[in-house]
Amino acid sequence: MGFFFRVKHHFFASFRELFVHHHGSLHFRAKVFALVIAADENARVESYIIVKQKALEIYEGNEDRASLLALATKELVQKVKEKNGIYMDALVASIQKELKIVPRYAKKIDIESLKPLTELSYDEETRCYQKNILEFLEKLKEETLSDKNITKEIDPECL
Repeated sequence: MGFFFRVKHHFFASFRELFVHHHGSLHFRAKVFALVIAADENARVESYIIVKQKALEIYEGNEDRASLLALATKELVQKVKEKNGIYMDALVASIQKELKIVPRYAKKIDIESLKPLTELSYDEETRCYQKNILEFLEKLKEETLSDKNITKEIDPECL
């Protein structure tokens, strides 16, 4: 990434809520990606490449927004590493809490986009843990959508 992007990112990181359109939505997606990536203690750089590729699909080629999602995800994974995994429980609780407050975010949990992240791990136990996380997220999504009677069609304005 170029120097100007890093400066811009640092500025946005400080004032992200003010300057980034639909910040809450982007941050929620970052939490979901981070949850799967952080389950692997030896997360690889390729994880963030996958996140950026998926973000480019989600945000229809918007490079800046895709980079912000990848960087927000990386920041959350770093928090988990710094706190020796303790932050993982807080991340799960945060996702559950946000879904109670904003149930439409459940539509942003795309299991198919998360599956490639599980294939990067060398350790079978870690891969199983990540798959359990995917099952948990799928169940959480289904429960939220059925509890709140939210259609599963994605509203373009919610992207």
